[in-house]
Amino acid sequence: MQQHITLDHGSGGLASQELLFKYLLPFLNNSVLNELEDSAVISIGETKLAFTTDSYVVDPIFFPGGDIARLAVNGTLNDLAMKGASPVCLSLGLILEEGLRLEEFERLSRSLSEAAEAAGIQVVTGDTKVVPHGKGDKIFINTSGIGVIHCEPVPSYHRIQPGDCILVSGTVGDHGITILTSRSGLKLETSTTSDTMPLHRLVAALLEEVKSGLHCMRDPTRGGLATTLTELAGRSGWDFEIDEEAIPIHSSVASACEILGFDPLYLANEGKCVVFVAPEHAEKTLQLMRSRHEGVSAAIIGRVMPEKNGRVILKTAIGGKRLLRPLTGEPLPRIC
Repeated sequence: MQQHITLDHGSGGLASQELLFKYLLPFLNNSVLNELEDSAVISIGETKLAFTTDSYVVDPIFFPGGDIARLAVNGTLNDLAMKGASPVCLSLGLILEEGLRLEEFERLSRSLSEAAEAAGIQVVTGDTKVVPHGKGDKIFINTSGIGVIHCEPVPSYHRIQPGDCILVSGTVGDHGITILTSRSGLKLETSTTSDTMPLHRLVAALLEEVKSGLHCMRDPTRGGLATTLTELAGRSGWDFEIDEEAIPIHSSVASACEILGFDPLYLANEGKCVVFVAPEHAEKTLQLMRSRHEGVSAAIIGRVMPEKNGRVILKTAIGGKRLLRPLTGEPLPRIC
């Protein structure tokens, strides 16, 4: 029996779930937290707010397509967006390691400012701490966000129902492979780039067109698409059937995964969302996604089945079927 925290506990997979359900949630039990969605939904009078927090521990802190600061802004905005919220503001918590170059810190500050300005939000409060050399691995960032929810009903796993079509907004595994190759110095014939980007404007467009036909959204970060789908299947209770050949994967990511032995379905994404919509809205949702740069590679990848076993069944490229399982182990520590 495991007696200590391991890197596996931060993977977003089975060990993470055990850590939460066995050692944390029993002591913090309440109806809002127990939903375990990307953001908490809090009602203040007639106003519904989404509130979320996340911490970022990326190695390396600079990578193709972004850096830890841009990741922190976009990741928190996306957690708000998955509940249909329009972001209002962010907080910023910095833990800096003694020895971090001021040139690097200034570069990250500029990146954070650019990401916030591009998203149309402000950082309104924060805190900074410094730890001794060797105790912080350059920089850790925490961002919390508040957003206003205008849609009704609010997207949630509770609203997933048989017949729903499952879409993903673009290629999967881009961020995970980019971090791996940047960390190791591995050179590929075709370079990879992190997909970090804010999704709140894409979500707002979807809600405006699809309205209550949009049932649930999640961003498949740690643990990747497979872990996100297994979590949602388990929470909703319904079976999902996923077509492996329909899942968009960039050729460079597929090649790198084949060489290195990774499954792209379990690699982190930082600018993608999984969307569950009523079947009559599926084609409209797909076309709307593809009309925007955030969803140009969007695809319908599966559907919700009438069986209630909480499983994810993958129709493989060779014509068979297998169950998708949550991530076990941590193939890429410090990835988001």
